[in-house]
Amino acid sequence: MADRQDPGGGFEAARRTIELAEAVRADPALPRAALAELLARHGERPEELAPEVFTEADADELRAAVRRMAEVLAETDEDRAAGAINALLEECATRPRLTRHDGHPWHLHVDRGDGAQWGDWFLASGALALAQLLTGHGRLAWGACAAAGCGRLYLGTGTGSARRHCTPACATRARVAAHRRRKRAAGTGPGEREEPGPGVSSPRAP
Repeated sequence: MADRQDPGGGFEAARRTIELAEAVRADPALPRAALAELLARHGERPEELAPEVFTEADADELRAAVRRMAEVLAETDEDRAAGAINALLEECATRPRLTRHDGHPWHLHVDRGDGAQWGDWFLASGALALAQLLTGHGRLAWGACAAAGCGRLYLGTGTGSARRHCTPACATRARVAAHRRRKRAAGTGPGEREEPGPGVSSPRAP
């Protein structure tokens, strides 16, 4: 299992972490072949994903690790998230080391190398990626969508204020819902007409 060089300061590894977490959240029994396909999309070599190398037992272990990581990704408190990341690094990682392979330049590894179990590799590399994002952005650069009925995990590494939604569509839906709640709280029910503001003509009655 290989961690590709990640010039995005953890972004690529974090994206892999989130995609696996979302897939296992959607299907807790996600088949070994589907896990292998996801890993292949993120740079794992075919020979490392063959059934005799990445076995059903390995898939079970990886799914359990992904569920643990999903809890960290859904944490909204920055201090608790940092504590959880530190705990994963202490449990699953080795001392950081520089390495280069497969034509990539020097980059940082914290996993246990070629002998690493899939679960430890996923937790160590994912924790390192999240640590890089947290220190690079000074805030949680990931989260679970705050829109009602969604909860999808996302990366929010752009500039400006922290994101709270996975897509613009969810953000718009949440704003509309909040606007409707404010109107109800102000006593303007669904069947009531608001008074027009200054300079706005009232609609003509039928």
